Amino acid sequence: MNFPLLDVFLTILWFFILCLWFFLVIWTIISIFRRRDLSGWAKAAWFLFVIFLPLLGVVSYLIVRGAHLADDQVSTYNAPQDEAVRAYTRMESQGRQSADELSKLADLRDRGVITDEEFQKGKVQLLG
Repeated sequence: MNFPLLDVFLTILWFFILCLWFFLVIWTIISIFRRRDLSGWAKAAWFLFVIFLPLLGVVSYLIVRGAHLADDQVSTYNAPQDEAVRAYTRMESQGRQSADELSKLADLRDRGVITDEEFQKGKVQLLG
């Protein structure tokens, strides 16, 4: 019997497995070059091992380095982002506070509570 729908399904399945394999090999190579605990020669050796013997190289790398992969991923992606977010939040809050204080000074000047001289001094103080 001939089952063309099954052939299509199997072709799609094999294509998916092939794409998954390429992704795994590329991800392994990227992971090798991101490691800070390897020397250049060790990175080159792992790279050549993965390129020339992909199945054995990827499986060996996952066995040898598998316990630390999750920790490496978390530290790689969280550390720069956390620091960038903190710096942006600090900068934003300082800018917002300065703008609020400046608008309060302008309001006081407009109502006649402080003079233009006092306003200018406060403005120089706020803006640095």
